[in-house]
Amino acid sequence: MTTQGGSVLERVRGLVREVAKFGAVGGLGVLVNLGVFNLIRHTTDLQVVRASVIATVVAIATNYLGFRYYAYRDRAQSGRTREMALFAGFSAIGLVIENGVLYTATYGFGWDGPLASNVFKFIGIGTATVFRFWSYRTWVFKALPPVAPPAADAGEPVTDPAPALRPERRPEPRPEPEPVNN
Repeated sequence: MTTQGGSVLERVRGLVREVAKFGAVGGLGVLVNLGVFNLIRHTTDLQVVRASVIATVVAIATNYLGFRYYAYRDRAQSGRTREMALFAGFSAIGLVIENGVLYTATYGFGWDGPLASNVFKFIGIGTATVFRFWSYRTWVFKALPPVAPPAADAGEPVTDPAPALRPERRPEPRPEPEPVNN
C-alpha cells in the first residue's frame, strides 16, 4: 500500500523520527523551563506565574535553536523572518496554555506550594506541547515537497498515464499592434 508521500510504513517511520527529535529538543526545553522556574521561585520574590512566564520565554528561545538546527534542519529554510514570527506567535499561544494551567491551579484552587507549582507547571508544559508539535510542524517548519522519482530508463520517453484527465491549455491570444502613422 503506497500513498503520495511513500508507503504508509515509510510515513509512520518518518513521523516516529520527527516525534523523537521533537521530544529530544522538547525534553531539553522542559529541563530549562523547570530549572529557570525553580531558580527564580527560590531566589526572588516574584509571583508564581510571573516566574513561570520568564522560564517559559527562556525555554522557547532554547527550543527555537534546537528545532531549527536539529529537529527540523531538513525542512524549508526560506523566509526566516516569517518562520521566526510564526514560531513566536505559536509559542506565545503555548505560553498562555502552559501558564493558564498554572494560573488556574494557583489562583483558582489555591494550590501554590512548591510541589503543586511544579506539578501544574509540568502539566501545563505537557498540554502546550501537543499544541506546539502540531503548530510547528504544520505552520512553522513546513516539510519540503517530496522529490519525484527518477524515470525508469533515460532512453524511454516519459508518458503521461492520464492525459485525458488534464484540461487542455490554449495560449492566450496576443493583442495586435497598433499601426504607426508617420
